[in-house]
Amino acid sequence: EAQLVESGGGLVQAGGSLTLSCAASGFTFGDYVIGWFRQAPGKEREGVSCISSGDGVKWYADSVKGRFTISSDNAKNTVYLQMSSLKPEDTAVYFCAAGIDPIVDAAYEYHYWGQGTQVTVSS
Repeated sequence: EAQLVESGGGLVQAGGSLTLSCAASGFTFGDYVIGWFRQAPGKEREGVSCISSGDGVKWYADSVKGRFTISSDNAKNTVYLQMSSLKPEDTAVYFCAAGIDPIVDAAYEYHYWGQGTQVTVSS
């Protein structure tokens, strides 16, 4: 059974940093793109970043470029999202998802989803 488990969320002050982890199991990790999405209250789910586990190609939303870094440890089937210079508008539930050759920011193209982890940035 495919499973994605996020961890690392929490409360941080504006300007601070957090690192989220997404541990994958139950599918061939290297065949998938692993993406991070976020959803704030009353807003649609939006793509934040993704990485191709096979070749390491990365994508970032404009809103996080230069502040967030995605990386993958294929030996551990885990993807990380390092978030720095956090802003209150980064507050959301962050989800990781896995898809095969998806449109990077199209949630509907990802097959597997984690349960989400809350990130709250105070001003």
